[in-house]
Amino acid sequence: MRLPTLSGKEIIALLEKQGFVVKRQKGSHVTLYKKTPERGLYVTVPLHGNKELVPSTLLSIIRQAGMTKEEFIAFVE
Repeated sequence: MRLPTLSGKEIIALLEKQGFVVKRQKGSHVTLYKKTPERGLYVTVPLHGNKELVPSTLLSIIRQAGMTKEEFIAFVE
């Protein structure tokens, strides 16, 4: 399965739908937070306008969010 090409803004919007909340922004990076029963999850998303993220960065964000690649792709579709 191929990862979709998404910008930082689009990823932030998707993560907010998953229950993440923007915690802070420092420069061009936004940190989101979500409390889970086991632990708190922090995700850092680069925000460089409407520029699309490279697949390796998107995979890192997916891992930080505690999701699998397949779960993320199903959620986007």
